[in-house]
Amino acid sequence: MTTAKRLPSPAMEEALRQSHVPGISGFVRDYAEHISTTRQLAEHTVRNYVNDLVPLVEYLDDRDVVDLSSVDRLFFRGYLAWLIASKFSRSSVSRKLSALKSFFQFLRRSGVIELDQAELVTGPKKEKKLPPVASSFEIERLLDEPDTSTDSGIRDRALLELLYGTGLRVSEVNAMDVTDIDHPSREVRVIGKGSKPRIALFGEHASRWLNNYLNNVRIKFVNRRSDSAVWMNQSGGRLSTRSIQRIVKKYSLAAGLDPNFHTHSLRHSFATHLLDGGADLRVVQDLLGHSSPATTQIYTHVSTEQARKVYLRAHPRANKS
Repeated sequence: MTTAKRLPSPAMEEALRQSHVPGISGFVRDYAEHISTTRQLAEHTVRNYVNDLVPLVEYLDDRDVVDLSSVDRLFFRGYLAWLIASKFSRSSVSRKLSALKSFFQFLRRSGVIELDQAELVTGPKKEKKLPPVASSFEIERLLDEPDTSTDSGIRDRALLELLYGTGLRVSEVNAMDVTDIDHPSREVRVIGKGSKPRIALFGEHASRWLNNYLNNVRIKFVNRRSDSAVWMNQSGGRLSTRSIQRIVKKYSLAAGLDPNFHTHSLRHSFATHLLDGGADLRVVQDLLGHSSPATTQIYTHVSTEQARKVYLRAHPRANKS
């Protein structure tokens, strides 16, 4: 646990030794002890919070600040500009801004400063990262990887088919019970984020493998400790989300997919392939269980990017010869 005498951050200790800002050493140490004791944070978490304040201490010293109550919104904006110019990533700048706001909120509540203008400052916009998506050909390779001459292989093939065929989150698949499945209509009832129920659809391929697994494999896994779970391990227990993630990772690597491919990548691929096939964005939104179309909008960027790659590769006038 952090004490007032010692910080769990050598980087901050060094920054404080070199700083000439009056009282800053005590303020930082009191803040570290505060977040450690009142919020019951682990030592490594406290260290991360404190480390994110190191550039701030250096900037205060560089600007010859002698009174923290004089620090205003313009100072904070200059600090953010300095971080960006120092080549910190956007995510790192956002994290350091969050630490700064937490620190100055503590100073105000402690009576060190009267006004806290840190809350008036907004960080840089988050970088838009296109989610990893597999092509239809890569998905076929992935689905063909399980050895379906074995019970676990049949289960894994059915699991992969359902993940890709429905676009469900791994937590939703993990929670599936046998009674949630309506085989004639090829529907499954799930509880999504925010405890919102919805109906997910699955196609003929997923239906065939799912029936194969339920009728021929799951009955072998069931024992007295079994519940109504759809996805089971060979000991009769419900497959954990971690186990499902490991299964997907195992076969994606075997299929030669991107090393960063994971369970959510199947969900990304599901949505992108629907849009590539002409599906309406609102329909995809409903199938994914997104509460806002803005969340689904990212997949239009992915689909456009895929179209761009195909165009540049295939059109005779797209590139210079």
